[in-house]
Amino acid sequence: MDLQLKGKHILVTGASGGIGRAIVKLLYEERASITLQVFQNIDGARNFLLEYKEKERINLVKADLRKEADVSNLFAIANEKLGRIDGLVANAGIWPNEAKFTSELSLEQWNNTLNVNLTGVFLCVKEFFKNLQEYPENQASIVLIGSTAGLFGEAGHADYSATKSALMYGLTKTWKNEIVHFASEGRVNTVAPGWTYTPMAEGSLKNKEEVKNILQTIPLRKIASVDDIASAVLFLLSDKFSGHISGETLMVDGGMEGRRLFNKDQISMDFLKKLFKDK
Repeated sequence: MDLQLKGKHILVTGASGGIGRAIVKLLYEERASITLQVFQNIDGARNFLLEYKEKERINLVKADLRKEADVSNLFAIANEKLGRIDGLVANAGIWPNEAKFTSELSLEQWNNTLNVNLTGVFLCVKEFFKNLQEYPENQASIVLIGSTAGLFGEAGHADYSATKSALMYGLTKTWKNEIVHFASEGRVNTVAPGWTYTPMAEGSLKNKEEVKNILQTIPLRKIASVDDIASAVLFLLSDKFSGHISGETLMVDGGMEGRRLFNKDQISMDFLKKLFKDK
């Protein structure tokens, strides 16, 4: 299926992670040009890019999204090499592994999570809007990455939940009203994954009892793949298929609810065998 992303320049932050790599892979297959932002895992990003032959469509940039100068430089390099940025996927984010109730949460951790997950996105959107002013065209698209934690909350992860909720509601709704001043058909949407097989979730998903607890809240009784999330992102980037969708949050969570729908004995061993066999 042609999403009409050929020749589009898409900037993907957090491109070396599980979801980021899947997004890059699908964009490459759609013949888009891609700027990949990475910070810590630059060598890992270089390694997975070796399989892509058309290097002229690939632009790898190291940048700390917490720093305004780094973000400005990221966009300047992207524009210089591949021209106008037509789409931004704000995928970079962190999930502090250790659950801490708010009474135990340090101000240092709170600030760092907000700086990466929220301020970093703000700085990228700010530069993206400047890019649209410099290269005026009608179409443009931003896809933010939210989370079910932004909808239901997450005990022990107030910092993470706060950032995702802010992106999914206050900022998606605000920025979809701002982008049209720079691109008349510009759109801003969010993809909000639930449980997904990524390095970030790997620890929890190795435990069969934990997986049972998770599946009790999901009607489809399965965990998303990174391709499930990436496909939703590309759908929202596509002006052909989502050209009249803006300000929306697309939940990609198997129908997850903030309550248990099944008893443990209703999560059959067949589900678990298939899940762990696939992995």
